[in-house]
Amino acid sequence: MTNHKSLISKINLKKAKIGIIGLGYVGLPLVIAFSKAGFHVTGFDVDNRKVELLKQGRSYIKHIDATLIRECKLFLPTSDFSILSKMDCIIICVPTPLNKNREPDMTYVFNTTETIAKYLRRGQLIVLESTTYPGTTDEDMKKILEEEGLKAGEDFYLAYSPEREDPANKDFSTRTIPKVVGGYTEKCLAIAKALYDSIVVKTVPVSSTRVAEATKLLENIYRAVNIALVNELKMLFERMEIDIWEVIDAAKTKPFGFQAFYPGPGLGGHCIPIDPFYLTWKARELDFSTRFIELAGEINTNMPYHVVQRIGWVLNKFKKSLSGSKILVLGVAYKRDVDDQRESPSLSIIQLLKEHGVEVTYNDPHVPVCRGHRHYPDIDMKSVKLTEETLKRADLVLLVTDHTAYDYAFIERYARCIIDTRDTFRRRGIDGKKVYRA
Repeated sequence: MTNHKSLISKINLKKAKIGIIGLGYVGLPLVIAFSKAGFHVTGFDVDNRKVELLKQGRSYIKHIDATLIRECKLFLPTSDFSILSKMDCIIICVPTPLNKNREPDMTYVFNTTETIAKYLRRGQLIVLESTTYPGTTDEDMKKILEEEGLKAGEDFYLAYSPEREDPANKDFSTRTIPKVVGGYTEKCLAIAKALYDSIVVKTVPVSSTRVAEATKLLENIYRAVNIALVNELKMLFERMEIDIWEVIDAAKTKPFGFQAFYPGPGLGGHCIPIDPFYLTWKARELDFSTRFIELAGEINTNMPYHVVQRIGWVLNKFKKSLSGSKILVLGVAYKRDVDDQRESPSLSIIQLLKEHGVEVTYNDPHVPVCRGHRHYPDIDMKSVKLTEETLKRADLVLLVTDHTAYDYAFIERYARCIIDTRDTFRRRGIDGKKVYRA
């Protein structure tokens, strides 16, 4: 039996050694937060390229400045997982994607847990941050970690705290976003709360790891369902010749009972397109159909097809066919002003356009090369320069990601015609006859 109060004391005194597994969009901000708070932090990753760049004080994530890395004086990046045995607190920040059948791919989480189990010692805290289905922490991970004889809640501590990163969000940071924390036992919760209290302004303790896991899913399912609703209304209102963006602008003047969500070309990122299906998959074990989630997924997944259909409709107005046309896509990142391409609707749109015989080029000031995507292995492209000639050469310019770096007046001036999936041109007062929306 270990004394959980000694670990809490170690955390409070900033003497606890922190290990973070997975140095991506979630793990790297945590490294910076714990380092700034005065902890010794070891970052683990299987990608040696990332490890070497971090050792050189360089960043491979656009919105994370290299200066922040160089300021982490107590940070050691490594691919040597045997050092896990020296850590007091281990935080797992690895991907939880979907497989080709839209089922959870837990390979990264379970492989990581098995690695931790090899080096697990008494008194350690293990926290999962990766988004997953309820039961992952206190069932699946616990079983793996206990295989060598140590018991969760007695010999080591187990918790779940969902990541809430929003890349490039200037209003919120890792420190200012409240942190939900659930523990396997009360002692597990107390330690995990002490750990996150040291780096965030507010922790939100909940009664179990399952509640914490479900909280993250609810947050993203809420957004997915509401985005699906406005996407469906957008397609209906197009037929009724009603401007969905004007409708939303009018509706959001109501000071209560309405929150604005906006339509788009499809969902992107590491959360909203994926997380709802973790609950859908888990619900099948209980013979329960998650109809709202599945319908929302169907509508949102269909949006790239709608965009391509809209492109064909606009080209027809100029007596051009989709096949053989030249289309310039603006933005392949999944959201404004980041370099993250995970689940970006641009990838699906580019793939569909290529299948229709379109000559596709793209520009993205944050993504010089677009390749290496597991679901789109045939996409291997480089960003073209956004010049007068590039714009004039395209039969149609498609705005998918509304980066602030774009000169929208310049684009409108030289493009033959434009499809705007984000209502950006109108919002900037550039709503000429060349601009169509999708």
